[in-house]
Amino acid sequence: MKAIIITENGGTEKLTIAHVAKPEIKADEVLIRNKAISINPVDNYLRQDRTGLNAYFKPLPDQDSFILGWDISGVVEAVGSAVKDFKAGDEVFGMVNFPGQGRAYAEYVAAPASHLALKPAGTPHTEAAGATLAALTAWQGLVTIAGLKKGEKVLIHAANGGVGHYAVQIAHHLGAYVIATGSGANEDFVKSLGADEFIDYTREKFEDRVKDADIVFEAIAGDQILRSLDAVKNGGRLISLLTFIEGEVAEKAKQKNVSANRILVVSNGEDMKQLADLLASGALRTHVSAVYPFEEMAKAHQQIATGKTRGKLAIEL
Repeated sequence: MKAIIITENGGTEKLTIAHVAKPEIKADEVLIRNKAISINPVDNYLRQDRTGLNAYFKPLPDQDSFILGWDISGVVEAVGSAVKDFKAGDEVFGMVNFPGQGRAYAEYVAAPASHLALKPAGTPHTEAAGATLAALTAWQGLVTIAGLKKGEKVLIHAANGGVGHYAVQIAHHLGAYVIATGSGANEDFVKSLGADEFIDYTREKFEDRVKDADIVFEAIAGDQILRSLDAVKNGGRLISLLTFIEGEVAEKAKQKNVSANRILVVSNGEDMKQLADLLASGALRTHVSAVYPFEEMAKAHQQIATGKTRGKLAIEL
């Protein structure tokens, strides 16, 4: 089968097409013929950085080539002997083995059945592939960790991005009052997702407008998290995607009695089923800003590296 591999870290030229053996499945796995792949900023990071690759991809000691990627949507070709929930011909989607080796940049993927859900019939593969790592991050951050309740006020940063545009929709669906930040050019898009208020971060400081958020969903690296702590109320919750809760951040959170957590998304088929239901009902949708052919994976990495992608990017096979 065709796969996109890297043998060393570096620029997008390190992504090369190779012919490798089709994966064999274990008893609890299914073999999926990929129809679409989604990529995320973490893909770009691990391609460049060996420390990140070691931490998130978890290479074997003697492994000398790597197939990146975790987000897939496709058709089941075969199932392991212990698999009960899926059969050949089913259309499925999910985030495979994160953290670990998802090996999604390939024509075929071996995936634990427990990481998958049936794809809603009305959702294209490109949109389903997007609603995996990014959507799971939003779901696990807002629901699993923060315990979002109806009527709460939620501040969501980078609301036009991959994770952010799902977070807005999930919070809106669950009955929260949603305040979103982004650049002014994205205001109409973000409000169309369900945001009640929009703050253009290029024109005003969000902490001047918001001081009583029940939850802040922080998606920006660096010291902005300290400003986000100014926006969350005493006793509130803060979810960080990129910044560790330590040092000055941990101390400030403690002073305000804020429950602050950095999220590491994990593969979870039960959560995928929740997302599948939201997609099927129309409560959740994926905005795919661009679709690339498999052979143009490098171009997709170049775009995701800009940090300015609206919604998601997809790769079609």
